Amino acid sequence: MKALLLNAAFALLIVFGTLAAYDQIVVRPAQRVGVVDVGEVYRQKEAEFTQILTKAGSDGEREKAFAMARTFSQRLPLALEELPRECGCLVVLKSAVAGPTPRTVDLTARLRRKVEAP
Repeated sequence: MKALLLNAAFALLIVFGTLAAYDQIVVRPAQRVGVVDVGEVYRQKEAEFTQILTKAGSDGEREKAFAMARTFSQRLPLALEELPRECGCLVVLKSAVAGPTPRTVDLTARLRRKVEAP
């Protein structure tokens, strides 16, 4: 009888541990959603570009502004592709989310840093 109870307790411990691991490794990461406001990042960079372009007095300064815009346009798609791999979550546009959940993570600041990083 003691052996049966010990085996049952051990089996329950294994089942509980397996379910807890499954919850932590599979279920919870699948429920995590990252949101990003691409429009905000784009508008900020557009304002910066416009400000530099309007203050530009020489062709060199204008060329620098255009180079900045070109770099931004190349980095934005790459940064958007990297975000889901980094956070291990589904990434959607902030405007597509009707309401945030406790598992919603705002990745807009991370996108901004990735686009501006040299």
